[in-house]
Amino acid sequence: MTVEKNFVRSHVDDRLYSSFIEHLGRAVYSGIYEPDHPLADEQGFRKDVIALVRDLGVSLIRYPGGNFLSGYDWKDGIGPRNSRPRRLDLAWRTIEPNLIGIDEFVDWSKKAGTGIMGAVNMGTGTPKEAGELLEYCNFSGGTYWSDLRKKNGHPEPYGIKTWCVGNEMDGPWQICHLDAVDYGKKARETAKIMKWIDEDIELVACGSATSLMPSYPEWDRIVLEHTYEQVDYLSLHRYYENHGNDRDFLASFVDMDRFIKSVASTVDYVKALKRSSKTVYLSFDEWNVWYQQKQTRFDWEVAPPILEDQYSLLDALVFAGLGITLINNSDRVRIACLAQLVNVIAPIFTQKGGPAIMQSTYWPFRDISRYGRGSVLEPVIKAPTMETVYGDAPVLALAAVHQEDSRELTVFCLNIDETETHQLDLALGSFGDITMISRQELSGKDRHAKNDFSMPDRIIPKSLEPVQGSCPNCSLIIPPLSWNVFRFSYS
Repeated sequence: MTVEKNFVRSHVDDRLYSSFIEHLGRAVYSGIYEPDHPLADEQGFRKDVIALVRDLGVSLIRYPGGNFLSGYDWKDGIGPRNSRPRRLDLAWRTIEPNLIGIDEFVDWSKKAGTGIMGAVNMGTGTPKEAGELLEYCNFSGGTYWSDLRKKNGHPEPYGIKTWCVGNEMDGPWQICHLDAVDYGKKARETAKIMKWIDEDIELVACGSATSLMPSYPEWDRIVLEHTYEQVDYLSLHRYYENHGNDRDFLASFVDMDRFIKSVASTVDYVKALKRSSKTVYLSFDEWNVWYQQKQTRFDWEVAPPILEDQYSLLDALVFAGLGITLINNSDRVRIACLAQLVNVIAPIFTQKGGPAIMQSTYWPFRDISRYGRGSVLEPVIKAPTMETVYGDAPVLALAAVHQEDSRELTVFCLNIDETETHQLDLALGSFGDITMISRQELSGKDRHAKNDFSMPDRIIPKSLEPVQGSCPNCSLIIPPLSWNVFRFSYS
């Protein structure tokens, strides 16, 4: 791997390290909000969860959904709690008590050190209602909705500047699913209203819910033909799970990379069709490992334990490969949201009334969020490959990020080879006198080991001794099935 500091691919948008909280399962209730918990603050928010979210360095949190969004009336979640209605959530067959709404979530996000990626209902909702939500959140005052926000205890506008125009409207599972033409028209008119209210916002149109949809990528093309000049991003969603072949599972990042490049090509086709000078970027606002085949149905409970996947070392390695892919495509993917953040397919897992633990996927997300900000470099890589269901996959997945202000370089390296150690030869001569300042590895003898409440640190990264002295050229031994972070400093 030869890394040249002047070969810059892109500068990472901080929003690449964002996440997602939906009113789904225990994400909100007993996830971020549990007023009877010993560590609850004065508003009922779990301080242990807040500390972990801060440690992850999450930039934005997409809220309030998800499938939940398409049947949600945001007005149910404002005003005095004792007058808020309890509603059936048709998306997840649960009961929504509406104890948390946009006002409380803004308060929580400030404590957690994150921004908010808002979302408006394009299922049962209307363009007018989307405008009213934006007015409530962002207008300074002197109108019905902005003054109602003040009456509800928030005198200053929230300044939420990134908004999703609906969620997965191509999916027949979505409440009030639309075809591409109908969604494109509705999204265009919604976008017009929202940008008339706040011209500084950025909008994300619904792209394909997954590359497996029969309508992909025609959906993306048709939607953008209606909305290209009104929106700033097109969304992508994709989840991966192990269907029994570990090698194919480990190569999931190859499929994700192909998906991103195909959608970018579709976007650029519409750009050419429109003779536009504007570039629409991508928002990968749902990505993760998710075992959908294990999904359990619940009937009309408040906050049941839905989608509470327990992640193994193997899952964390696959997750790391997806993270590397997002970094290497940050020239087009400006926003990415790990779905989700707490309890529901999440890196943070809580016990009601008890502790919060870090799942195995916590660690690679923290690594890329902490050290993946800066300029992504375009290295020259020569590596062996292995055959997978996605075609040939490199045995080492790699990314290099240059932090110019601190004069540091981070190299991320994933070895997906199940048995073989590989030698990584790094050529870093363009950085002059460069030394390794830290080396971290996530690996283990049992790929199926998981963290739980009895052994919360079973899967945890270990710090290794860095290479000593100046190392413009260095050779590193990469063990099989390992996630590695190498950090360098130069003068």
